[in-house]
Amino acid sequence: MTKAVVFGTGSWGTTFAMILAEAGTSTTLWGRRAEVVEAIARRHENPEYLPGVALPSSLRATTDPAEAMEGADFVVLAVPSQTLRGNLAAWRPHIPDHSVLVSLMKGIELRTSKRMSEVICEVAGVPEERVAVVSGPNLVGELIRREPAAAVVAGVDEKVTARLQEACHLPWFRAYTNADVVGVELGGAVKNVIALAVGVAAGMGLGDNVKATLMTRGLAEIARLGAVLGADQHTFAGLAGMGDLVATCTSPLSRNRTFGENLGRGMTLAETIAATRQTAEGVKSCESVLDLARKHDVEMPITEVVVGVVHDGMTPSEAAMLLMSRTPKPERYGV
Repeated sequence: MTKAVVFGTGSWGTTFAMILAEAGTSTTLWGRRAEVVEAIARRHENPEYLPGVALPSSLRATTDPAEAMEGADFVVLAVPSQTLRGNLAAWRPHIPDHSVLVSLMKGIELRTSKRMSEVICEVAGVPEERVAVVSGPNLVGELIRREPAAAVVAGVDEKVTARLQEACHLPWFRAYTNADVVGVELGGAVKNVIALAVGVAAGMGLGDNVKATLMTRGLAEIARLGAVLGADQHTFAGLAGMGDLVATCTSPLSRNRTFGENLGRGMTLAETIAATRQTAEGVKSCESVLDLARKHDVEMPITEVVVGVVHDGMTPSEAAMLLMSRTPKPERYGV
């Protein structure tokens, strides 16, 4: 039987562990907080992040990383992206020699501008063939109700992605494989930034024309950055690109959309952070995405104004004016 461990008892980590367990994979959840782990192990519920959701009775939980990783075929990482490096360095001694490291994270590391798979390879000391990425439109609020959904499993080794695809396959959850790790990771990280912008527009009371403009021009920003970094442009028309972007920008279940909406309504950054129970990855990743774009001389105006609003004190009205006053250019995909 395939064995997996999921590191992180947040809503997405717990939900993906639920999917793996229901698909017949022997699954263990690792968590730092003993009370949450005990509730998962004894009551089959995560009261902190998924109260009232019944988890599979086969799902185990522990606070011991060595115990969690023993014999694991897949080590799934579902921690906030900016904590990955430190956490993985602590867990590295326990990683089995044969295991594949799987990233559920959608972010770009601050200071280094590295994608999560790059951080994993560097810190864990594993080749890229032993790393996979899961992305796509995966809103937890729908998944916990077992509503039909699809995802992308990306990796450079076809055998690895096929094994992971099988390990999480359910009648209501379908995974597609993709060899374009760069494109899949960029789509997942940058769409959070665009969702912040769409949320701000919604909070300001702006209409669907504005939201559609931000989404489509946001996709062009993702494609421009992807082209420079060697991504397959077809990826951005699929689940990990347009699919994830649409879901994150339009759903009230989206953390980043909701975070932006609160800013657009006039809440301060501190007030918005206090009202947000879980990590909105775009809040920190917008800075690292912009740094990555500047390193490669890629123009990303929506990302720039999001950084301005979230971190530099720019008002939503000033951001809107700045975007609309830009010099007109031809409208082409990826331009």
